[in-house]
Amino acid sequence: MPEFYASAIQNTESALCDELRELGFRSVRLNRGGIPFRGEWSEGWRACLESRIAQRILVVMGRNPVSDADQLYEAAREIPWTDYLTSQQTLSVNCVAVGSALRHSGFVALRVKDAIVDQVRDLEGERPSIDREDPDVRVFVYLANNKATFYLDMSGQPLHLRGYREKSGDAPLRENLAAAILRMSGWDQKTPLIDPMCGSGTLAIEAAQWAARLAPGLSRDRFGFERWNNFDEEMMQSLRQLRGELRAAATGQKPSIVARDNDGEVLDIAKANSRIAGVQLSFKNQSILDLQSDGPARTLVTNPPYGKRLSSDDEFLGKMGAVIRRLHGWRVAILSGSSNIERAIKIPPINSIPLVNGDLDCQLLIYQID
Repeated sequence: MPEFYASAIQNTESALCDELRELGFRSVRLNRGGIPFRGEWSEGWRACLESRIAQRILVVMGRNPVSDADQLYEAAREIPWTDYLTSQQTLSVNCVAVGSALRHSGFVALRVKDAIVDQVRDLEGERPSIDREDPDVRVFVYLANNKATFYLDMSGQPLHLRGYREKSGDAPLRENLAAAILRMSGWDQKTPLIDPMCGSGTLAIEAAQWAARLAPGLSRDRFGFERWNNFDEEMMQSLRQLRGELRAAATGQKPSIVARDNDGEVLDIAKANSRIAGVQLSFKNQSILDLQSDGPARTLVTNPPYGKRLSSDDEFLGKMGAVIRRLHGWRVAILSGSSNIERAIKIPPINSIPLVNGDLDCQLLIYQID
């Protein structure tokens, strides 16, 4: 039975572990950097289609102790790459190397690449080409403490590329990070939710798709495993059936989800993205400073813009903090790129989680407003 590995953004591993367990995957285990699980090959397909939080789904091809380049080459040669790759296809190999005799990740990737293409050449008389941008087969090598783990990437393009975001604002929030933030915020998918600084709408769209049980991978045209040499017509039919089952399982549940922003042009982008995503949201062209706490308690989740204006505008931040403190009974989660935001709110968060969005260091601040 194959062993899979769902890679995670740092500090979202627990959220990803919870998600995979809820989705019914087996042998799920919390692990730093990503979550291992087991299942039939179709479970790997399903993870690509259903996981909102994973960055990639990998399948383990082998594990071997390696202390030098020759051992590495021979270990890679033992794996049946020709089941997945022909000389007419393209290949990429990437590596992370830590705490091992072979310290240079580029050299490790090169030796593994040599082993793979030599295996194909010995069988077919030709070598596959290398394509670092859009290969048919992606191989990852993790070398730690002189032990190499070889992976095939099932995803192809990273799973955060859902296909609904044609446009975005500055420093867009990755879709899988948005999904992790929603889960870590404690939102129950039923309580009304609002993003008062929605930007291109990623948090609100991810919330709506999660509540509706709409599998995020259904909008993807193709995954990496569909380009493998062994992906035959029977597998294609099984994948079509799985896609159909997931579409039928979508509940269409529609809690009240409001996306607000004081920038009308950015709000138009959010509207366009939500249409492509197939979800219905309520949009309002209003500032967070106009937010009222009337009506039932809600969940507020937002990713304020990281620009210098917001982080240095003490007057605006002071008013925003006052608005948030008045939201009695609300759960509030803010992905903050500035320590000034936490100071402006003036109450301690119940949780503070360091996260990275792209190359930006952030802090997820979670509050329960009494």
